[in-house]
Amino acid sequence: MDIDTVRTAASDEVAERRREQRGWYFYDWACSVYSTSVLTVFLGPYLTSVAKHAADADGYVHPLGIPVRAGSFFPYSVSLSVIVAVLVMPLVGAAADRSGRKKPLLGAAAYVGAAATTCMFFLGGDRYLLGGALLIVANAAQSVAMMLYNSYLPQIAPPEERDAVSSRGWAFGYAAGSLVLVANLVLYLAHDSFGVSEPMAVRICLASAGLWWGGFTLVPLLRLRDRPSAAREAAARTDRTAPGLRQLAATVRDMRRHPLTLAFLLAYLVYNDGIQTVISQASVYGSEELGLGQSTLIGAVLLVQVLAVAGALGMGRLARTYGAKRTILGSLAAWTLTLGAGYFLPAGAPVGFFLLAAAIGLVLGGSQALSRSLFSHLVPPGKEAEYFSAYEMSDRGMSWLGPLLFGITYQLTGSYRDAIISLVVFFVVGFVLLARVPVRQAIGDAGNPVPERI
Repeated sequence: MDIDTVRTAASDEVAERRREQRGWYFYDWACSVYSTSVLTVFLGPYLTSVAKHAADADGYVHPLGIPVRAGSFFPYSVSLSVIVAVLVMPLVGAAADRSGRKKPLLGAAAYVGAAATTCMFFLGGDRYLLGGALLIVANAAQSVAMMLYNSYLPQIAPPEERDAVSSRGWAFGYAAGSLVLVANLVLYLAHDSFGVSEPMAVRICLASAGLWWGGFTLVPLLRLRDRPSAAREAAARTDRTAPGLRQLAATVRDMRRHPLTLAFLLAYLVYNDGIQTVISQASVYGSEELGLGQSTLIGAVLLVQVLAVAGALGMGRLARTYGAKRTILGSLAAWTLTLGAGYFLPAGAPVGFFLLAAAIGLVLGGSQALSRSLFSHLVPPGKEAEYFSAYEMSDRGMSWLGPLLFGITYQLTGSYRDAIISLVVFFVVGFVLLARVPVRQAIGDAGNPVPERI
């Protein structure tokens, strides 16, 4: 084979990789609207209002006969959705690696979540149980789909590109969230001009997120490609009818062979639990504790989305200079200070809330993007979906403790300020745990090349 042929083949390989990366970015573009418009902005306050409408004279609803303060129903539903995801993700991840067919599973999970989100159009009156059920399905499906999506990162980007590719994916997601939030804000503020009521405007915003999610999911499904893996070849020599729990046990046993990878996951589980809880409960805190209107909350979240694009790309550049681990540690310190400041925000003061949103936006995208790319270096080759199922448990799947703590704190104290400040512990403990992980050794132990700066 002559040099020109080799160069042409290499050029074609790079072009194909770039094309697949661009397709991969579009799943962030598709699904981030759910996280932004539904989970962060509209569903929390709206479902809380529906639950309050259905509450008894003491302010309690009674799902399955259990007394729950109406203000705690939304965080409890988020927590339950995460527990469902925890049970499903390891099984789907093992199946994806054994079959080598991640793309059909990604499509199935994405469209289940998109359908449940679209059906939120029918949430109204006192149908708080319908809202809780749709939230559980949509959030669990989102977790499963993100696990499969993230597992493509080691396959579509060599080690030296992963921080940048991961950061661009997050930036795409935040850009989509910003675009749709602008449209949501126009509809919500001018709902009378469009001839719809305020609750109907909220329901349209919820349903449109599901339609957006489903529509743009077509792009990654067309461009990503499945690859045979070592796990698939091993599966060909083993019993294909092994029950799901046996696959889960095998995944756990395999992960125990890489204790430093597990140490990183533990750190990420803790600090990301805090991040996810702040994202899902911030609008409830703003509306219920600070007395801010929906338009103010939408504007603040829009500010988060815009600054998160710059934050994700900027922290990606910082990682090239200081390394991903140090950059993440810096972001955790910023999260702690920001959350502490949020406790002291005066009610009815939107300026302070916007400053808090700006601080969150600058660290949100980067801390998540760099955590994803750093973990991709710790995954043994051929185990991407299985290991990213554990990562997704930490990302969304194990993020049940934060909403649970938030809900219990509010239930016991009746104060959202006490609930929000209780989350500081996740960032402090996560910082300590991550600082203790020797990431270079962890990458080498996983059987991967160690980048020059990590």
